[in-house]
Amino acid sequence: MCRAQDRYPSGMSAVPRSEKAGKAGKAAKPSGRFRRMLDRLSSSQEDLESQELREDAQATGCTRISECSDRQIVKVAGTLRTVTLRPRAGVPALEAELFDGTEPLDVVWLGRRSIVGIEPGRRIIASGRVAMSHGRRVLFNPTYELRPLGKE
Repeated sequence: MCRAQDRYPSGMSAVPRSEKAGKAGKAAKPSGRFRRMLDRLSSSQEDLESQELREDAQATGCTRISECSDRQIVKVAGTLRTVTLRPRAGVPALEAELFDGTEPLDVVWLGRRSIVGIEPGRRIIASGRVAMSHGRRVLFNPTYELRPLGKE
């Protein structure tokens, strides 16, 4: 059997440097202040907003939407991306998509045509039992708290 040392006698290796660094216990990417600033400058606006939403959800003590499972009672925080009026079984229903930086969650208020303050771009904290509908997480008639507009 031929070993890598036999094929590369000059000390060269078939393993890339980045993998060697990871195996040696060192981070493959430097994590200094300059690196964080550079990553922030090179990130897209959507990535930055998602990171901010994840941090906000963690700061409020809420569960991440990606960690929510079916039939679990949760408290989630995020921004409403869309708000639409869509009838369900002949009953009016106000539907909104809540995004916390990890995954979207559908929030549905049955029997409501509108709710003051529920509009796209608004940050809310919602609580209730998660259900799965057509492969998506849904909160039906959650209790909610509107977050202040603008910077806090």
